[in-house]
Amino acid sequence: MTVQQLRYSKEEFARRGNEVYESQVRPQVEQGNHGKIVAIDIETGAFELAKDTIIASDRLLERYPDAQIWCVRVGHKGVHRFGVGHLQ
Repeated sequence: MTVQQLRYSKEEFARRGNEVYESQVRPQVEQGNHGKIVAIDIETGAFELAKDTIIASDRLLERYPDAQIWCVRVGHKGVHRFGVGHLQ
């Protein structure tokens, strides 16, 4: 198994990921995919949509083995949720 090497700082990675999602990917996936995960190669703009991060990332890595992957949950601010849920 090959270990992926990150080529960008965390800040640059996040900036690029968000930029690609907002400008290229979001318009294509937003309708009808709320809650699904998009894995995006921040260098090529290629992406995969799936029910979880593992499936989406694996599919993307099959096509682009050296992908620099940024994940987004469609319609949410974060990919994962921590804590007890909604408090009233």
